[in-house]
Amino acid sequence: MRAKEIRQMDSSELANLLETKREELFKLRLNWAAGSLEDPNQMTVLRKDIARMLTVLHERELARQIVGEEGSNA
Repeated sequence: MRAKEIRQMDSSELANLLETKREELFKLRLNWAAGSLEDPNQMTVLRKDIARMLTVLHERELARQIVGEEGSNA
């Protein structure tokens, strides 16, 4: 999933997708521990997707804080 696609989602949709990706990563880790994971690269892709989602959510939180500070100073 590209960062551009992630930025187009609203925050609630992004939070739901993040939770889904985390559950999927957990299942992949269980399969890896059991020795039945066919493509270990899936874990890397999921971790990077999760990191991108967390980055976008953090950017939005920082933007809200900045807007809130500017509003209180005016």
